[in-house]
Amino acid sequence: MRALVLGGMSPDQPVRYLATGTDVADDPDWSARLAVHRERRPGHWSTVESRDVATQLRADSDTATLVDDIGGWLVAAMDRRDAWTGGSVSQDVDDLVAAVGAFRGPLALVSPEVGLAVVPATESGRRFADELGAVNQRLAAQCDRVVLVIAGQPLTVKETP
Repeated sequence: MRALVLGGMSPDQPVRYLATGTDVADDPDWSARLAVHRERRPGHWSTVESRDVATQLRADSDTATLVDDIGGWLVAAMDRRDAWTGGSVSQDVDDLVAAVGAFRGPLALVSPEVGLAVVPATESGRRFADELGAVNQRLAAQCDRVVLVIAGQPLTVKETP
């Protein structure tokens, strides 16, 4: 069972928690946020911090895994590929989608939804929203279940038996 959760979730069962937000040496505010987030994680989660989600999924495709979050992964990919100003993340997205499609165990992907608010005022904001919308669509096609979480309430958008 592969699920895309748009908006957020926190399972109460043991999982491999694949955190895409890794420490940045020159950003103390970000480091402090990560520290708070690490403290909140349940002890029964096995945490892996990595921006290389596809490689992590391929390394162990049987263990129940929660990827948090696709938006953070996309920001890192866009930084790496200089996609804010014209580079492309298509290879990274293809790799992620393939790894998700091949994953054998239970998998939950958490991603922010786009298009529910004002169109971003900056070019980079609009580029991110467009890229994330496309990634979410491709991941949703690979998943058996898609859930949109609104005000903490899950709404099933897609359920494939």
